[in-house]
Amino acid sequence: MNVRSADTFAVDLTACDREPIHIVGSIQPHGFLLTVDAASLVIVQASANAPAGTDVGAALETALPELVPIVRRYLDDQPTEDGAHYLRTVTLAAAASQAYEVAAHRVGGLVVVELEEFADPSVEAGLDALSLRLRAFVQRLRQARNVEDLCAIVAEDVRHVTSFDRALVYRFDQDWHGTVLAEAGNGNLPSYLDLRFPASDIPVQARELYRRNRLRIIPDAGYVPVPIRPTLTPAGPPLDLSQSVLRSVSPVHVEYMRNMGTLASMSVSILVDDRLWGLISCHNAEPKRVPLQARNACDFLTQIFALQLSARERAAQAEQRLALSAIQARLLGFMAEEDSFVDGLLKHPDDVMALVNAAGAAIVTGDRCRLIGATPGETEVRALYDWLSAREDADEVFATDALSDVLPKAEAFAAQASGLLAISVSKKYASYILWFRPEVVRTVKWGGNPAKPATPAPEGGPDRLHPRKSFEIWKETVKARSLPWSLPEIEAAKDLRSSVLGIVLRRAEELAAMSEELQRSNKELEAFSYSVSHDLRAPFRHIVGYSNLLKTREATNLSDKGRHYVDTIIEAAFSAGTLVDNLLTFSQMGRHALNKVSGEMNALVEEVRRKVLRDVPPERTIRWEIGPLGRAYADPFMLRLVIENLLSNAVKYTRDRPEAVIEIERAAPKDGEAVFYVRDNGAGFDMAYVDKLFGVFQRLHRVEEFEGTGIGLANVRRIVERHGGRTWAEGALGKGATFTFTLPLRGEGY
Repeated sequence: MNVRSADTFAVDLTACDREPIHIVGSIQPHGFLLTVDAASLVIVQASANAPAGTDVGAALETALPELVPIVRRYLDDQPTEDGAHYLRTVTLAAAASQAYEVAAHRVGGLVVVELEEFADPSVEAGLDALSLRLRAFVQRLRQARNVEDLCAIVAEDVRHVTSFDRALVYRFDQDWHGTVLAEAGNGNLPSYLDLRFPASDIPVQARELYRRNRLRIIPDAGYVPVPIRPTLTPAGPPLDLSQSVLRSVSPVHVEYMRNMGTLASMSVSILVDDRLWGLISCHNAEPKRVPLQARNACDFLTQIFALQLSARERAAQAEQRLALSAIQARLLGFMAEEDSFVDGLLKHPDDVMALVNAAGAAIVTGDRCRLIGATPGETEVRALYDWLSAREDADEVFATDALSDVLPKAEAFAAQASGLLAISVSKKYASYILWFRPEVVRTVKWGGNPAKPATPAPEGGPDRLHPRKSFEIWKETVKARSLPWSLPEIEAAKDLRSSVLGIVLRRAEELAAMSEELQRSNKELEAFSYSVSHDLRAPFRHIVGYSNLLKTREATNLSDKGRHYVDTIIEAAFSAGTLVDNLLTFSQMGRHALNKVSGEMNALVEEVRRKVLRDVPPERTIRWEIGPLGRAYADPFMLRLVIENLLSNAVKYTRDRPEAVIEIERAAPKDGEAVFYVRDNGAGFDMAYVDKLFGVFQRLHRVEEFEGTGIGLANVRRIVERHGGRTWAEGALGKGATFTFTLPLRGEGY
C-alpha cells in the first residue's frame, strides 16, 4: 500500500485524448466485417478474415447470398435508435457452415454488416430465457434502499447472465474520475470495491464512444487486430467504427487489461438523461466469449437500472428542492419587509446559510462587506469579490468545491472556504452574495498510482502514456476541497438572485436609471412568479373544492360557528387562488410574443366595456364619455388586457358615487406617441404614493373597501412598456383619478 499527498501530475494526461480510437481501421478476430453500399449491395470494404469470395467490388448476393434478405429487411425497416442492431443468427455456406450472429448499422450511405462467430450456446441468452429473472430484477430494484443497493443488484445480475469472474459498477464524478460503487465476483480476481480510478484511464473520446455505443466486449486481450481493406471508404475518410460491435481497441487499453490481469472484458454504459453516469465493467481472468443476445440482455438490464437510478436521483433532488424552497420563501418575505434586501438577509443569518447548506456567507458591494457565520477575513473576502468582478467569463452564478484550483491564493483560507458559491446581484454596482464551505480532508483509495509513466515517441511526437502496471491500493489525502454543491442548492441560489433582482432591487435600479438591468430583473421575476403561481393553483382549487364539499355534505353536523369557519376558508382560498391566477397572468406577459396589428381603438373599448358591465349591478348609474380614439398599432390580445384593467378599476372605484363618470379619450400626439387616458370621478388616491401604483402587490386602499390583488396595474405597465410606451397616473383622494398610457405611432393615421 502506498500513500501520498494530493498534487498535480507533471505528465500531460491529455495525450490519450488525441488517439483516434473510432477510426482504428481494424477489428477483433472473433468475427468479420463487411461494408456494403446501401443502394447496390456491393461490398466496398471487408476485413482480412472475411470468407473467400467476399472481395471488394463483389455483389453481396454472389458472395454471401444468405445475408441479402437480412440486409434488405434492415434497410426497409431501419431502427430509429443509433447503434449496431442484432438482426438474426445465420449459417454461412461460404464459411464452412459456421453460424454467425449478424448485426448492422449505418454510416452515411454504407451499411456496416458485422458477423460475430456464434459463442457457447450454454450461456444464458435472450430476453425469453431471462423473463423470470427480469421480473425479480425489477422487483429488487424497487425495494432497494439507496443507490449503492441498486448498483449491487445490477452488478449481481449482469455477472449471472455473463458468468464473468467480476462485474463492477463504476460511477463518474464531476471531474470524470471513477469510483467502484458495487462489485459481484467469484474470487478469481481481486476486489476493486470503493477504489477510485483516474479520468485519464478513460479519455474524452472514449467516454464519448461509451455514450454513443453502450456495449463493448473484448473476448481475448491477446488478440491480433484484423485490418479492414481498403483502409478508406469510397467517400474518402477511414470507416467510422464508433457503433461497431467488433471494433478493435486501443493498444493502450489492451496493455491496461493485461496489467490488470484480465484477458477478457465487457462494458455496458449507464446513461442517465443521455449523460454518461457510469459503466458496468466485467472482467475475466481467461479469454471469454459472451453471445450477442446475452450482451443485449445485459444492456436491457442496465437500461432498466438507469431508469430506476434516474427516478431515485430526481426524487432526492425534488425533496431537497422542496426543503430549500421553504427557506427561500421565508427569505423573500424578509427582504420584502425591508427597505434594503441586505437588511432582510442580515437579520436572518441562519436562513441565509441554510438556503445552500453553507457554513458562512458574505454580502459584498462596492463600499461594504458584511460577514455571516464561518468565513475568511474581510480582506480575503474583498479579494474574492475583486476576483469575481474582474473575471471576463463571469457568470451570474459561480460554484466550485475546489476554490484553490481556480484561485491558488485561496489555499491560505481553505479551512473556511474551500467551497464557494457566489451570485451576482447587480453587474452595474458589482454586488455579490457569497457562500462558503470549509475544507473536508479525506483519503481517497486509488486502484494503483494514478500517475502514468510517459516515454518519448520515436517519431518525435508528444510523449506516450503507458498504463500503470500495479493496481495495488494507492492512498491519497485530498485537501483544499469541500463537499460539492448540489444542483438544487445552486438552483436555490439562482432563485434568490432572481428574487433580489426582480422584487427588491427593482426600485433601486429605477432610481439609478439602469433600464437594461431592470429588464433582466423583470424577466427573472417573471420566471420566478410563473413557477410559484403555477405550482400553487391546484392546492387552492383543492381547498375551495373540498371546503364546498364539507359545507354541502356535512352541513347538518356543523355548528353555526363551524359553517362560518368553512365560509371563511372558502373565501380566503378563493381570494388566494385569484391572486395566483393574476400572478400567473403577470408572469406570462413577458413570455407572450408580441403580434402587433393595426386596429380600431373604439371597437376594442366598446367590446371591453360590454364585458365589464356584465358584473355591474343594474341599479348603478354610469355615464360613459368616449371620444374618437382612432387606430393603434399593438398586440390586440395584450392591449385588450390594458383596457380591461383600466375600465374595471374605473368601475370599481366609482361604485360609491350616485353617478359614475368614466371618460376614455385620446390626447394630441406627442413625441411620436399616441396618448390615451381613462379618467373617473371615484375614490382617487394620494399622489404621495403614486410611485407604488404600478408595482406588484401594491394597493393604496384596504381590501375591505375595494377588492383586488394589486397586480392589474402592474400588468398594464408591463404590457405598455413591452410595446415601447409609457404609463402614469394623477389623482386626489375623493376626487377621482386619471390613468394615461402611450403607444408609439406607426405612421400617419395611427
